[in-house]
Amino acid sequence: MNKTAIVTDSDSSLPVQLAEKYSIKQVPITINFEDSSYTTGVDIDDRLLFEIIDQKRKLPTTSAPSPGAFASAYENAFKGGADSIVCICVSSKISATYNSAVSACEMFPGREIKVIDSLNLSMGQGFMVLAAAEAAQQGAASEEVINQAIVTGRRVHVYAVLSTLKYLAMSGRIGKLAAGMGDTLNIKPILTVRDGKLDLLERIRTRKKAIERALELCSSAVNGKTIERVAFVHANNQEGAQELQNQLCSVLTCPSSIVTTEFTPGLSVHTGAGVVGVVLLTS
Repeated sequence: MNKTAIVTDSDSSLPVQLAEKYSIKQVPITINFEDSSYTTGVDIDDRLLFEIIDQKRKLPTTSAPSPGAFASAYENAFKGGADSIVCICVSSKISATYNSAVSACEMFPGREIKVIDSLNLSMGQGFMVLAAAEAAQQGAASEEVINQAIVTGRRVHVYAVLSTLKYLAMSGRIGKLAAGMGDTLNIKPILTVRDGKLDLLERIRTRKKAIERALELCSSAVNGKTIERVAFVHANNQEGAQELQNQLCSVLTCPSSIVTTEFTPGLSVHTGAGVVGVVLLTS
């Protein structure tokens, strides 16, 4: 029986224990401040990220993993007994990660490595990775492993509520005056993944109404289907994620196994501290 190893990147937001359970290798995104660089999951998390941002009053840049980082992950997988590798990357619309993963394949001529552009992010990508890992664990051929990931990606729904416009202003995506007015008016944008990007869906007054609207969007997405998996993601807002979970699972039937996880720095740098989100996988 051929053994297929699963590789992804840290923008998948997969909790370490889940990645370890399925022997999934997460290649980390790098966070760059002017005078130092940090590796996601090694020496920086969302808490430290925003401590540094608030201290420096400036956002860092992010760097996709190098081809060498992916090559190292591939080499370790082959040394561990893998016959083939399926690598599922964060959307190529928001990161050069996919290109790095593809470039690394050139270092392994004759070996079977398939790189998939998830066109997703966070646990939307993470659920695709888990589906692939489960298929691989059951002995599926790499083609079926890939198919399971792609089919899963088509059934994923992502909604997130921003806590503040402060960090969007720091990134230059909106003006500081507009951000100040938005925060004064208590505007809470709702984001979703659309065409492979994290996109603004709606602007809602007050956090309470934004959460209520996010729940309505979830109900519409489910529309009588079964929720197979659900994840609640956040940046420095465990309490808010728990609140969202309580509310969602009071109006929709949630599975017994629920994932709560950080967005992780490669993504949360774009949303800001306090963001909460829900990722649904429907039947």
